[in-house]
Amino acid sequence: MEFALVIPLILLLVLAIAEVTVVAKTALQLTAAGREGARVAATSPDPARAIEATRRALGPELAGRARITVRRPPVVGRPARVTVAVDHVLLAALGGLRIPLESTTEMRVET
Repeated sequence: MEFALVIPLILLLVLAIAEVTVVAKTALQLTAAGREGARVAATSPDPARAIEATRRALGPELAGRARITVRRPPVVGRPARVTVAVDHVLLAALGGLRIPLESTTEMRVET
């Protein structure tokens, strides 16, 4: 009898751990992609190159869903900023709850 009461709690805990892991992995991917985009934005005046580098770093799973913004001033020494955002759906099988994930990276313009 107690086993039947505990099983749903254990399943809920396993689902929660899995969702936290996926959210953490996605956040790390956004940070790494933003860093790559900022690196390109700092050395190239063309924002399209930074966006493309960011999409390549995200991989095919996230690249299509990501919103990427690049702000690069023309002045050397000023920060170039790349923001990568994506909506993550928690518990998609149960209707889902959208959680916005975002990462912003800055690097100084070099050329």
